[in-house]
Parts: sequence; C-alpha cells; structure tokens
Amino acid sequence: MTAFFQPENLTEALEWLDRNSGTIAAGCTDLLAATSAQSLQGDVLDVGALAEMSGISAQKDGWRIGAAATWADLARAELPAAFHGLQLAALQVGSGQIQQVATLGGNLCNASPAADGLVPLLVLGAEVELASLRGRRRMALADFVTGPRQTALAPDELMLAVHIPREQTGGYSAFVKLGARKYLVISIAMAAARVAVQKGKITDCALAIGACGPVATRLPKVEEMLSGRPVQSAQDSLSEALISAQIAPIDDIRADSAYRRQAATEVLRRALETALEAAQ
Repeated sequence: MTAFFQPENLTEALEWLDRNSGTIAAGCTDLLAATSAQSLQGDVLDVGALAEMSGISAQKDGWRIGAAATWADLARAELPAAFHGLQLAALQVGSGQIQQVATLGGNLCNASPAADGLVPLLVLGAEVELASLRGRRRMALADFVTGPRQTALAPDELMLAVHIPREQTGGYSAFVKLGARKYLVISIAMAAARVAVQKGKITDCALAIGACGPVATRLPKVEEMLSGRPVQSAQDSLSEALISAQIAPIDDIRADSAYRRQAATEVLRRALETALEAAQ
C-alpha cells in the first residue's frame, strides 16, 4: 500500500527522505504520465506546498526561482529581458492547465533530453540548490543533468531552487522549439540564445540546443566565434557543419538524426535572430 506524506516544512521533508525511499511529487504532470500501473508504486513525498521551494525573487547576487514554482508563475513574473527565452518556454510547456501545476524543478529532475526548461536556463548560467540533512550545496545545471533521465541528485536530497547569477542576466534572450505541431508536443529540436550588443557588435553570447543529444548543451565554441562579430554577419556564420559538430542527435519516432541536425541549425538561427533584434 502506498504511503503519502505531505510535510509541513523542509525539515520534515528532509527527515522523511533520510529515513525512507520513495517518489518525490510536486505537480505530478510527468509522474502520472510515466506511471504504467493503475496506481503509484511505493511511498510518495509531496513537496509542492513547501514554502522553501516556492517563489521567484531578486536577490543581491541574482535571482532565485523556487523548484516548486510553476510554469504559469514564471510566465507571469516580472523579470529582466534576459529571462524572455525562459518565459517563452513556460508558455509552451503542455497546455495552459499543465502550466498551472507543472513545476520547474520537476522538469529539471525528470531530466528528459527534450525538457523545455533546460536550454533557456543553460544560457542564463543557471545553478541548482540541493538540500539534505547533510547540508546544502549548489552546482551548475550543466553538471546536474548527467544523462537521459539521470541527475546528480542524491537519494536523500531535494532540489530547493534554481539560481541565476546576476552577471549572466545581461542582454536579451529567445527560445524556439520545433515539434510535429505547435502545442502539446515533445520537441524534435529546441534552441535558446542570449545576446548583448554594443555599437553593432555582439559583446555577450550564450547559446544552447536541446532534444539533439543525451543532454541539452551549451555551445561554447560557437559562442566564442560569435563574440565580437558584427550583428549583420552573425546568423550567416551558423552553418550546419558547425552546429552538427556540437551535438549528437539520435533516430527516434519523432525524427531521424539527419533531420535533427538540420532542425537544430535552423532553430538556433531563429533564436539568435530574435534575440539580436531585441538587443538592437
């Protein structure tokens, strides 16, 4: 029989995790969809109402987004232009009903290669805050997701929040994803771009691609190439050969690897174009 525990505070939640093994639940939009049995198997820890995991706030060193913040929370929040790509992604996660309950932390801990939150957070240099009775730690989001459905989260840990360093919030960002239809779709390819422009040249650039490899990934070689480049020639430099060398797409039911390589290049160009237009 499944035992369901809803703690009143973070300490209770961490004490439960220290003593028990089970499923962590918040919005449940991924959890229930992945459950093939008629009911959840094993014990469940519901963390959706924990105050320590909620809210979106500006802090001295950047911004803190609670892991239990919903996509609707993100879409409505007043955030700098560098977060625009993340807010665009928030509006494309499932349906409006799903956005009201699905959480950012759940999206990241689920660790799908096609998770919508990963690429816009990667271009913001996001870090995750993890907690257990042993203490708290922070690590780069890029290091947290280690493979398809795999993370660095220990069995006794919760993700408390996502942190965006203030120095990563310059410029403007955009997010583009490609699927078989516009809404309620798992991506074939997705991309995010964040750029800052001064005097017609790119002074800061962050790019990421998702759904085209085991994990979503930044493109540091491409970022370096674009840094200092005139805006007018930026998109032309994004060749398929250049982008393909940075990704490792697979063949699956949604698309083959050759199509994904073409799609990744195109969505990245579109994301970069949108971000550059806003930056100018």
